[in-house]
Amino acid sequence: MKILLTGATGYIGKRLLPKLIDNGHHVVCCVRDLNRFNVPPSMEGKVTVFEVDFLDHMSGQKLPEDIDIAFYLIHSMSSENNFVELEKRSAENFRMMVEKTKVQHVIYLTGIVNEQSLSAHLSSRLDVEKLLSGGTYNFTALRAGIIIGSGSASFEIIRDLAEKLPVMITPKWLNTKSQPIGVNDVLEFLISSMLKRELFNKSFDIGGADVLSYKDMLLGYARVRGLRRYIITVPVMTPRISSYWLYFITSTSFKLASALVDSMKVEVVCRDNQLNEILGIRPESFIESVKKTIAEVQTGHILSSWKDSFVSSRIDKTLDEFLSIPNYGCFTDKRTKQIKNFEKTRDKVWEIGGDTGWYFADWLWKTRGFLDQLVGGVGLRRGRTNMKEISNGDVIDFWRVLDSNKNQFRLLLFAEMKLPGEAWLEFKVVGNDLHQTATFRPKGLFGRIYWYAVFPFHGIIFRGMLNKLTN
Repeated sequence: MKILLTGATGYIGKRLLPKLIDNGHHVVCCVRDLNRFNVPPSMEGKVTVFEVDFLDHMSGQKLPEDIDIAFYLIHSMSSENNFVELEKRSAENFRMMVEKTKVQHVIYLTGIVNEQSLSAHLSSRLDVEKLLSGGTYNFTALRAGIIIGSGSASFEIIRDLAEKLPVMITPKWLNTKSQPIGVNDVLEFLISSMLKRELFNKSFDIGGADVLSYKDMLLGYARVRGLRRYIITVPVMTPRISSYWLYFITSTSFKLASALVDSMKVEVVCRDNQLNEILGIRPESFIESVKKTIAEVQTGHILSSWKDSFVSSRIDKTLDEFLSIPNYGCFTDKRTKQIKNFEKTRDKVWEIGGDTGWYFADWLWKTRGFLDQLVGGVGLRRGRTNMKEISNGDVIDFWRVLDSNKNQFRLLLFAEMKLPGEAWLEFKVVGNDLHQTATFRPKGLFGRIYWYAVFPFHGIIFRGMLNKLTN
């Protein structure tokens, strides 16, 4: 079958794509930015890529008419005031475009919405569901709560809190009940739902085997890791204080923390398990999902992470406008050194950042990251999703990958820390030499002052890093 996959660069989309291919389907991937999507060699001929911005009904190419199934996996975790309007517009344009195809079944992954008082984000998801259900196709909504999997925002918060804090003084919403579900079970529900007539024009809650509070989940994770943790809940933490609490302790961004806190105050428990019986699926327990996720994290082979999405970024739409490094009005730090072992140097460059670090004066990098976090930046907390491979659009600490070409040996990074300007860091090989170039385009007088203030540290950091990479 031919399947339309929206959100192909998102957390679920990246994991769903290979499973659809393995099941013999041809997948039409809709992405907002072609620069962020790399088709693996193993999928060539089985994937068609369309650049479509569903916020703009005039964007992109006309979708193929012979689509059988479409997955709508577009969500916003932004705390911007207009996110409700943006989600509505995206859904309207999607419905208009797919109604021009022969699509038989649209499947929407959304959140559990079984309370009278919903958070703004869950309320918006429900509005999107109602809008999508009004199309000329058959429609199914699968409603999930917290997703447990390597790289999911919810799991990363649980892991960060449990790993870092032996004693936690926490907001009262940690007593809110939820029904977490493992990411593998989510994928199984999505795939098994395709063209199931019993599911047409209905919505279903999907969840794991356990109903737990967030406090239970933190303590459960700690038990799996062999950690002794103590949690005290207090009623005095406002949503804003709670958001800052998550922001400074975990790897989440402030705007994502704000959205999550808003949603975590609402109970998300499945109303029934009817879908489990229809599809013959028995979801894992929370502990089973945690054990599998920890094993995946330890291997370093993480397929997708929320950190790579633009919700953690200072880039609003596409990478295009940053791909060309400017010359006019810029400061540069250019260094070149002969390579002793090409393969070794290339491996070092493609493993840079994250747990590996930056090869020299890591304490200075950590200091810069800490200062960035203090002023509301991303800091170094995001790390990197995969410790061996880099794709366009990935995150490496406080950088965004603009161009990753291992064959031609070029890696171009764009800075996402708070800066009075814009910064790029490029590694490329010309002949037998590694060229390492830092470029900074200042914004106003303060930008120029900033460059001269940090310039002495560049001599230490960049010289030492180049020596380590080429030896």
